[in-house]
Amino acid sequence: MTDAPEAPPPITPPVAQAAAHGSNPWKMNDFRLLWAGRLTAVLAIQVQSSALLWQVYEIARRDHPVEQASLYLGLVGLVQFIPLLALTLPAGEMADRRDRKTTVAASIAVEALCALAFLGMALHGSPPLWGLLSVACVFGACRAFLAPASQAFLPMVVGRPALPRAIAAQSIAFQTGAIAGPALGGVIVGVSTPLAYGVSLGMFIVGLLAFLLIKTSGRPPTPEAAFGRWQAVREGLKYVWTTKVVLGAISLDLIVVLFAGVALLTPIFARDILHVGPEGFGLLRAAFGVGALLMAVYLSRYPIVRRGGLWMFGAVALFGIATLTFGLSKVVWISAAALFVGGAADMISVNIRQTLIQLSTPDGMRGRVSSVSMLFIGASNELGEAYSGVMVRLLGPIGAAVFGGFGALAATGVWAAIFPALRKADRLS
Repeated sequence: MTDAPEAPPPITPPVAQAAAHGSNPWKMNDFRLLWAGRLTAVLAIQVQSSALLWQVYEIARRDHPVEQASLYLGLVGLVQFIPLLALTLPAGEMADRRDRKTTVAASIAVEALCALAFLGMALHGSPPLWGLLSVACVFGACRAFLAPASQAFLPMVVGRPALPRAIAAQSIAFQTGAIAGPALGGVIVGVSTPLAYGVSLGMFIVGLLAFLLIKTSGRPPTPEAAFGRWQAVREGLKYVWTTKVVLGAISLDLIVVLFAGVALLTPIFARDILHVGPEGFGLLRAAFGVGALLMAVYLSRYPIVRRGGLWMFGAVALFGIATLTFGLSKVVWISAAALFVGGAADMISVNIRQTLIQLSTPDGMRGRVSSVSMLFIGASNELGEAYSGVMVRLLGPIGAAVFGGFGALAATGVWAAIFPALRKADRLS
């Protein structure tokens, strides 16, 4: 007699917990752990990012004027985008074939090692810029594997009925980290840059421990595909290309953040235009997150369920106006208010985009589709920083921000015209 084949581990929450708790993800213990782990990891990333941007800019300014030093800030984004570009699509295919929970845990562990490397270099005085950029490159490779696996793992934890509220709740975790991280990072960097990296390392470890306590299996529920890996990648790309609502949503985000992303400009404005130092830098970095957090809290309670396309285009246009205002402001509180409004508008766009993608994608393809989405997001963020560095070189920091605001407004009109299906998207439930 042969032994019966080993059954795959049950994916309990979508079957049992979701049935018991309906659309409320907060009643699921695994979701609470996932939420706490995400909050801590994002907080660690933001503290580390603030320290790295400030350290790179300070080192570059010793030998270069503002315009040339800004190019080094652009390199911070570029060296993280290159591994994202090379690895995100294969990582998405792996998320549909391998255990998603294991992939996320391993990625966070390597991110903690990157924080340890930053700490070691900072303790030895003024590190070489090539050393900081090399570790940032490894960090970008970790994010390539982390993003699609974690996004594909969320529906396995909460199930489809709770997914819209879970996405909004995850956004709360992200934006809480985006608020506290830059503010905390700015304060700690004012005391000690090595201390900022040490705090980041400790939070990465805490986030990893919270994630390891999750009991839900991360094994994809569908069997491994019979075709090759690159054919599986092409299948994900084809799905995104043929689903015009999804394609329009993620490509609009790419173009707008590429033009109007101001994260790289905040240290330049804080140090050389508004003259508010590292504390004001933390305020500017946190203001965007405050607006996004408050909007995420609102959406977790009152999610948008009708006229999603119109809400999305309106939010993107408001984001462009906020960027334009930030570029023209010479008062720190007006600048912070503009970033606050931009963060709230951006959260509406993010929430609608993620809900459209998750609800319209089969679970067996979620890793690949999430990888395409994250590739666009990575391009808009990291490549956008490199683009901003070049634009500062050509137009100056104020001209770069103003040009970005007008570019976002123009992109809103163009995308509304060429993606009518996205403009007419209605129900998000």
